[in-house]
Amino acid sequence: MSPPGEFRIALSKEDFVFAAAHFITFAGHRCETLHGHNYRASVRLAGALDPASWYVVDFSVVKKILRRLTDELDHKVLLPTENPIVTVAREGARVAVAVNGEPRYGFPERDCVLLPIPNTTVEMLARHLAGRLRAELTAVGVTHLTLIEMEIEENFGQSAVYRDAAEGAAEEG
Repeated sequence: MSPPGEFRIALSKEDFVFAAAHFITFAGHRCETLHGHNYRASVRLAGALDPASWYVVDFSVVKKILRRLTDELDHKVLLPTENPIVTVAREGARVAVAVNGEPRYGFPERDCVLLPIPNTTVEMLARHLAGRLRAELTAVGVTHLTLIEMEIEENFGQSAVYRDAAEGAAEEG
């Protein structure tokens, strides 16, 4: 039997990183120029202890998944597919990007990651990675987490945190 209460674990490893190019759109339909960051991910998880193992989740399982997820983004151009003013289209082995209907960029498809997000901000990257991590943990039987908190840093001292609380989980104040 698991002891009452909730436990939190945190993982922040030197290889939870990815270097990627992106651009974002601003209010008023302004679009910044393509540029890059050396991103760093970290995660905090909360939930009851697994009564068979006496831990929230095996660190090695989370590390393996998060390394793979960040590796998928490493040295790529991150493109949003749900932005109302950005059109991303595959054209053979090429990805064409238009902003407000005007052609803007063309990239080799192998250099791009098309993300189901509205903008490639650190906020949206944090939400995307938290959702992917939850789905992958659920697929391997980790279903008791009450919280996944993903932090994505795009520059020293500049980051966003997304809290993915499980349905029915108590919210903190």
